[in-house]
Amino acid sequence: MLVLDGDRVEHRTVADFPDCVPEGALVVLNVTRVRRARAFVRRAGSGGAVELLFLDALPRHVEAPAELWRVLARANRSLRVGARLTAPDLEVEVGAIGQGGVLEVSALAKSGVEAWLEEHGRVPLPPYIRREDEPADRDRYQTVFAERLGSAAAPTAGLHLTHASLARLAGRGVELATLTLDIGVGTFRQVTVDDIDRHPMHAEAFSVSGEAVERVALARARGAPVVAVGTTVVRALESAADPERPGEIRATSDETRLLIQPGHRFRVVDALLTNFHQPRSTLLAVVAAFAGRNAVLAAYRVALEQGYRFLSYGDAMWLPRRA
Repeated sequence: MLVLDGDRVEHRTVADFPDCVPEGALVVLNVTRVRRARAFVRRAGSGGAVELLFLDALPRHVEAPAELWRVLARANRSLRVGARLTAPDLEVEVGAIGQGGVLEVSALAKSGVEAWLEEHGRVPLPPYIRREDEPADRDRYQTVFAERLGSAAAPTAGLHLTHASLARLAGRGVELATLTLDIGVGTFRQVTVDDIDRHPMHAEAFSVSGEAVERVALARARGAPVVAVGTTVVRALESAADPERPGEIRATSDETRLLIQPGHRFRVVDALLTNFHQPRSTLLAVVAAFAGRNAVLAAYRVALEQGYRFLSYGDAMWLPRRA
C-alpha cells in the first residue's frame, strides 16, 4: 500500500490500513454485490455463439412475463432488433439498441433472470484481466461485506479489506457506514477527448440511507474524518452532499452522473483508500482531484518503479485529502 500524504510518499502494506485511519473516524463502505453477469447464449436458428453482459434490470409492466434488461453483447455479427437468443432455461429477444452499443432486451427465465445468472452466469472480470474467470474469482471478486446484488464490477478498493481488518478498525473506535453504488461497465471506459468536460459521463444508481446520513452527522459533530473506501464511495457521498449543511449528506436513491476532476471542491470525503487506476480514466481523475494531479502522477511513477500492481487485483493507495 502506497501512502501519499501531501507530496510525501511512504510504502506500507494493506495490513497497516487500520493503523492509518484516525481513531474515531467514520469509514464508509460500498456494499454492492457483483452479479455473475456474463452469459453465453446462442442465436436462435443459426446457433451462432453470443456473449451477453447483463448490466441492470429495467422497470417492466406487471403483467409482462419477460423481464427487461440492459446488456452488452459480443458476437461475430452485430445483433439486430428482434434477434432471438437462447440458452438452457433462458430466452432473450433484442428490443432496442442504445448508445454505446447497449442493448435493451426482454429476457425470460423460469426462476427469474437473477436466479438464472446466479446458477449459470460467469464472474464479469474486467476486460484488462486477460483470462477466463476461475472458481476462485467467485469469492475473490466480491468484498467480504457485499450485501445488495446490483453491480457488473466490484468496488475493488473494498477487496483489500478482510473481517480481521474490519475488526481492527472497530477496536480503534472507528465507526462504519454503508451505502450502495452499482458499478457498470462505464467505469472502465477511457476518456477519449482532450477536454474531460466533454466526456459523456456514465450514470450509476446509488442509494444513501438515513442511517448513513446520521453516522456522517455524528462524525462531523465529534470532529472525526470521513474515510471513503473506493472511488465509488467518493462519488456517492459527493453526489449526496447536503448543500445546506457543509460536510453532511442527504438520504437519496437516484442515478449520478457526477464527474469528479481536478478543481472539484470536496464537500464530504476527508481520506480515501483506492487502487491504482488506468490512464485517461474517470477513476484516475477522482484521485487526481482528491490528492493533487502532480502529486498523484509523481506517486504513480514511484509505484511503477517499485513494481506496484495496478487495477482490480492490484495494490492500494491511502490518501488523506490534500489541504
